[in-house]
Amino acid sequence: MIEVNSRLHGFRVDSEEELPEIDGRAYTMFHEASGARLLYLKNDDDNKAFSITFKTPPADDTGVFHILEHSVLCGSDRFPVKEPFVNLLKTSMQTFLNALTFPDKTMYPVASTNEQDLLNLVDVYLDAVLNPAIYHDKTIFQQEGWHLEIDTPDAATSSTVKAADANNNRLSLRYNGVVYNEMTGAFADPESVLYHAMLRALFPDSCYAFESGGHPRAIPDLTYESYLDTHARHYRLDNAYIVLYGNLDIDRMLAFLDERHLSRAQVRSRTAPNPVGSFAPRRAVHEVEYMDTAPENACVGLAYVVGDANDFERTLAVDVLLDALAGGNESPIKRAVLDAGLGGDFAAYMMDAQARPAVLFTLRNAKEGVADKLRQVVESEVKQLVSEGIPRDILEASLSQLSFALRERDRGIADGVYLSMSALSGWLYSEDAATTYLHYEEPLARMRAGLTTDYFEEVLRSLILKSDHMTLVDLQARSRTGLSDIQKRLDQLAENLTEADIHTIEQTVTDLRARQEAPDTPEDLATLPHLGVADIGAAPYETPLAVLDNRPISCLYHDLPTRNIDYVNYSFNMGCLTWEDLPYASLLTSLFGSLATAERSAADIDVLSRQHLGALRFKIDTDVEAEDTSKVACRFTISVATLAEERPFAISIPREVWESTCFDDAQRIRDILIQRRIGMEQSFANEGHTRAADRVASYLFPSGVLLEQIYGVDFYFFLKDLIDHFDERFEDLIARLDGVRHRLFVREGCTVSFTGDREELDAFWNEAGDLGLPCAQAGEPNVLLIPAPQVKREAFVVPSDVCFVAKGADVSAFGTYDGKWGVLANVLSLDYLWNEVRVKGGAYGVGFRRTPMGYARYTSFRDPHVDETLSRYDVAGQWLASFSPDTTEMEGYIVSTVASHDAPVKPWVIARRQDSAYFSHYPANWREQLRDQVLATTPEMLRSCALSLEAIAASDAVCAFGSKALLEGARAGTFDTVVTLLENQ
Repeated sequence: MIEVNSRLHGFRVDSEEELPEIDGRAYTMFHEASGARLLYLKNDDDNKAFSITFKTPPADDTGVFHILEHSVLCGSDRFPVKEPFVNLLKTSMQTFLNALTFPDKTMYPVASTNEQDLLNLVDVYLDAVLNPAIYHDKTIFQQEGWHLEIDTPDAATSSTVKAADANNNRLSLRYNGVVYNEMTGAFADPESVLYHAMLRALFPDSCYAFESGGHPRAIPDLTYESYLDTHARHYRLDNAYIVLYGNLDIDRMLAFLDERHLSRAQVRSRTAPNPVGSFAPRRAVHEVEYMDTAPENACVGLAYVVGDANDFERTLAVDVLLDALAGGNESPIKRAVLDAGLGGDFAAYMMDAQARPAVLFTLRNAKEGVADKLRQVVESEVKQLVSEGIPRDILEASLSQLSFALRERDRGIADGVYLSMSALSGWLYSEDAATTYLHYEEPLARMRAGLTTDYFEEVLRSLILKSDHMTLVDLQARSRTGLSDIQKRLDQLAENLTEADIHTIEQTVTDLRARQEAPDTPEDLATLPHLGVADIGAAPYETPLAVLDNRPISCLYHDLPTRNIDYVNYSFNMGCLTWEDLPYASLLTSLFGSLATAERSAADIDVLSRQHLGALRFKIDTDVEAEDTSKVACRFTISVATLAEERPFAISIPREVWESTCFDDAQRIRDILIQRRIGMEQSFANEGHTRAADRVASYLFPSGVLLEQIYGVDFYFFLKDLIDHFDERFEDLIARLDGVRHRLFVREGCTVSFTGDREELDAFWNEAGDLGLPCAQAGEPNVLLIPAPQVKREAFVVPSDVCFVAKGADVSAFGTYDGKWGVLANVLSLDYLWNEVRVKGGAYGVGFRRTPMGYARYTSFRDPHVDETLSRYDVAGQWLASFSPDTTEMEGYIVSTVASHDAPVKPWVIARRQDSAYFSHYPANWREQLRDQVLATTPEMLRSCALSLEAIAASDAVCAFGSKALLEGARAGTFDTVVTLLENQ
């Protein structure tokens, strides 16, 4: 029993409160010896979590806190291995393990379903943040932050300049470092540049005026001495916030924290941490930011400060307003901006996780000179809404969406980690606000009551019309006419290089490579806690899929606990379509739900769905036959999530959309197509590793060819051409969309997947009947014909100063997929590739994966190299052939692979996973078989996969997205074609 004012293992218990939002209670505590604050969120969730967060407001753009976030996980006093973070990924049962840099804090969260494993993770993390190896190993700073390198001129790099050494040989200088390369990629994104400019304009006298991640121009200004001083001043327990979550043995955990870490912590500095700064109101009307980029990347940002972070209700109310007024194409403000023709797309979101949240309206693909017009349109529309009243139906819809999202807590991460982040949104700025952001039911109730008053109009009036704290930033594109600032700086350095300078640079790289290549000693590795195979519990029970034949439509049923939420997937077999139909079916995933139907306007169908459904999504799923991977099918899937009491709308709304969507609104359709094009262009620049991997799959497999036709580069070219010739092709577009719709949505091709309790299932079918679906016309095809893949070496230029590099092969001839491939993915990704491509090469990310159909591929993320990375891929097989882990290391890989397999997921994820296995005809116990195979994996089995890696090395299936200079500077033969998707300047 925990009692207020009691003392437990050095912690004073300050408060206790019921927290129904998490089905539990919350306790705040204070560690009297160290000054650490602690919040314990107690409930029955077995996916337990821990986090420690430090307040880290930046004072410049060097990214010191981002570099420290990486660096402290590179060894510590108790655990003197090079990469304890990676060792934990290899050997633990973690369900979340990461570190995160925010604008004013740095967070180290972990989660696990195994309590001993959680203690192990906490042990390593606390020693890492409090006693890192950075104080006696400068190479960590150089590896994770930045260092200079000298290359020969033919080594293409992201920021190079030619220089002459003492013998007049041409050299090239460049910066390298994991964070440097990551942020070089980040600042190629116009929206990242705009976001930073907005914060700088709003809060020039605060930490938010600086880029906490680091600006590539400023990162090389950071010195080792300043880096150490910054750690000493900020990574102190009196500057720390600890959150515990879940079904914990709290007495054991508190004793562990106190005795093992908190009471022993060294205070390295008494100098005060950086201040957050001041937030004096200011109206920065029309700031201009320039970026070397293509004209279509121009954008405009309009921001208004919401107020103090601890006014949680106001923040929630503004969230509701943003969704209601700018969340969709039919929302009043967004519709006004789109109708004004100012740019390609418009979005609104909250700039939160900071002391003064702000709303940001962003105009993408902005036309020249429209910044002031954007503000005029937004404020004019707001004035009218405040004067005439905001339509209650759109407010009700947005309030329903917010309520659903808060209760579902589906953020793609462990609940305990998400709740820790939420708690810090208030607690970081006020000692008594540890649970402010966790209590949402009372604010929701007050907002519902506000629907009958002018509550929301007054919030909107004060936010925008009466704002004394706002900014307008115009991000203008310009063509680079000479060297970049970074290149100029390198040029100046290179011009003055002496032999001594060259020796110093080379010695730094030599010392760094020596650290990177030196293996951890057995003694150092033995310091790390680990679990063995014997510590793995039984597999979590998963209710099997039930196939119901006694329903009007084929039904897949998932009897899973859903907290009163019904999940429904309507799947329609696309075998009735031709190859040429597929891009039009893909367009339907964007158009459905955003256009008028025969019964309702576009605005009305949007409001109706958001009022009654938690989610309404449209996508195309592909299914590869388990026994014959040449056989591929695809499904048009409509996914619905709703509270059980809203169940009838989970039937009526999707049916109305697929039956009677009208395709005659040219302007709305054009808007939607342009928005999709812009979204794809952003993904090419920011998620190039995924795009490159998908493209490589299209060189090898029919399923990859199919994905390219509906979502990939081929579809992008189709979409661009359609937009460019929209007026002349519009009538044909209507006919094509209508034809696809009528062939696709028929009874014979439909399967319904339902997740919820049995009573809800029966009620659903009583109301759904046969869904009013017509029968297919006689003679319709039922097998999709897909062109044969063709192997290529391609590169695609996108706005970036780094690259994303993929290479793959079909390795099915070397054996069927089984559990050992999951273990091998961990081995390669966390050992060989991590060390070679990330640590030595400086890429921000790298990985390996093999799919059941035989697709094995490597990908790198924000990578400063092309040929060097491909060369490292190509010798992975040689490395694997000699891979000889000891028993402890091998068991660690098995433990982490099983943990990934067993990780808790939301009910809808289980349902989609089971549906996919059903459509691909995998046996019902396939996942159980994989788990058993993982547990039985041996080093010999892994070494037997080396032949598959040699097949990748010999493959010509290569694709990269990224920097024009890097791609065009690759060795002859690396690429057969280099295609410019998007110009950088």
